[in-house]
Amino acid sequence: MEPPPENSPRPAHIPYRRALRWKSPLETGLEHLSVEVFVSQRAYVRFCAHAGSDLENEVGGWLVGKWRADRKNGKQFIVIEAVLPAQYVRHGSVFLTFTHDSQIALYDELQRRFPHREVVGWYHTHPRMGIFLSEYDAWIHRNFFPEPYQVALVIEPHSSKGGFFIRQQDGKLDTRHYFGFYELNDRKLRSVVHWSNMLPDLTTLQRIPHQGEET
Repeated sequence: MEPPPENSPRPAHIPYRRALRWKSPLETGLEHLSVEVFVSQRAYVRFCAHAGSDLENEVGGWLVGKWRADRKNGKQFIVIEAVLPAQYVRHGSVFLTFTHDSQIALYDELQRRFPHREVVGWYHTHPRMGIFLSEYDAWIHRNFFPEPYQVALVIEPHSSKGGFFIRQQDGKLDTRHYFGFYELNDRKLRSVVHWSNMLPDLTTLQRIPHQGEET
């Protein structure tokens, strides 16, 4: 078998069978998204912990994992497996800047810890501001995360909310319209998702029992 062309996803089986879908209240037009997003429970815990580490200033970092295409239907998806919190940033209550030093440190850590993985997106917080991409956020996304499969995650730690911004297949990005994700079971007995703005897809509830439910 020939290797896949450069800058194309490798074939894999999309892991619906071990995932619980969490829906955004704003979701429409899912069939037009460039990728579906799967998040390991470990990665979810990690980026939520970083989001809660500073409730007054924005924090952020890189999302690391895999970009794949389903063997049967070609549907593209990403799997977020790890989180790299950014250091050496300039930040305040309403802004976050990845400095040159922070970019170098993130890249070095990526090569050291995850040499066979790629940056599938980035995340940052909006303390007391809500879930959206500002004009500056959108500029960062266009210029530093330009691949169609790369996503932007925004977390509001005070109200315990979050959401993913995903490009459409035509490349467009709605900065006010965020989406949910699939929670991948890391062999934990229960779901770890606690964002108040996400609702579980009832058709996938049997896959990962939610907190408070009987196993």
